Amino acid sequence: MRMLHTSDWHVGRTFHGADLLAEQDATLEHLAGLVADEAIDVVLVAGDIYDRAVPSAEAVRVATAGVRRIREAGAELVLTSGNHDSAARLGAFAEFASAGGLHLRTTVAGIAEPVVFEGGDAPVAVYGIPYLEPETARHALGIDGRGHTAVLTEAMRRVRDDLDGRSADTRSIVLAHAFVTGAAGCDSERPIAVGGVEQVPGSVFEGVDYVALGHLHGPQVLEERIRYSGSPLAYSFSEMAQRKSVFLFDVDGDGVGEVHRRELPVPRPLATMRGRLDDLLAEPEHAEHVESFVSATLTDRVRPVDAMRRLRERFPYAVHLEWEPEGAETATLRYAEAVRGRSDTEIARSFVEDCRNAPPNDREEALLVAALESAGKHDPGQDGEPR
Repeated sequence: MRMLHTSDWHVGRTFHGADLLAEQDATLEHLAGLVADEAIDVVLVAGDIYDRAVPSAEAVRVATAGVRRIREAGAELVLTSGNHDSAARLGAFAEFASAGGLHLRTTVAGIAEPVVFEGGDAPVAVYGIPYLEPETARHALGIDGRGHTAVLTEAMRRVRDDLDGRSADTRSIVLAHAFVTGAAGCDSERPIAVGGVEQVPGSVFEGVDYVALGHLHGPQVLEERIRYSGSPLAYSFSEMAQRKSVFLFDVDGDGVGEVHRRELPVPRPLATMRGRLDDLLAEPEHAEHVESFVSATLTDRVRPVDAMRRLRERFPYAVHLEWEPEGAETATLRYAEAVRGRSDTEIARSFVEDCRNAPPNDREEALLVAALESAGKHDPGQDGEPR
């Protein structure tokens, strides 16, 4: 029996405000093609199907179409809920969906109720552990222990108890959504820390043949049998160097065979650049990034006016902009020190200068005066000019 491990689709998520539904739809279509090409029997999706608990109608449409295409390509699916999903909403109609080959595991009560596939050399029991919010889950599990390790330890105890009651040749797969010690996170993951501790040891998952993890967006191997597939798309510039992928493996009477990695296409690449705005708009070396999502750091001595609009004239998918002027001092004053002994006019003028690394021009000075006069804060000097 051949299985494909994926996770963290985050359907409905944006990239710095840019809509990604078309890219997500294309990626799920590619997964369906991979299912057909590689003769995949079961697709394992380890949580965070959606990016929010109440996904938009468009996000539901894309996710539903993706699942349908995968099913039509010949694979059944086992899905668990992640920390971004609403377990109740995702798991609605689970019993009916199972009849059509979509197996949803989103409840604490269903942790020890595997989906059993009988088509191979040996039965394969797939256990789905949804994301377990520790304080809520410990009550549902009936334990006194607190934190992620405690609730996952109890969940795995139930899995092993059920597995012990099955035939000796039964192979076992666990889906879980957690941060396992030794793995590396990135900027696009929502923290799941409780009391400052969000990580769990890999030893929690002992006793099963393969652990298909979700939550972290970078593909990584903690042990041969414990892996993160990562997200199929990049959701932050910290993922720019990652090669998004899925894992494929065969399961037979001897256990899990060699695990193969299949890289996924990049619908829109990411690019970072640094320099003066005029240079970024003119330098030939940046021509290859005109269709990329761009994060730019501007080094102009004076903050350029309307910088993002100008940047998008060349890079229409520019989504992030920072300003770090060359040679600027970065002294930090407390608010009380910064305003002590200064008039409102001086404070406003200083604010503009700090923001742009240049004093206000005549037009800006006139606007400041008008605004302060309107607020009754204008403080003219002895010569009648603003101080």
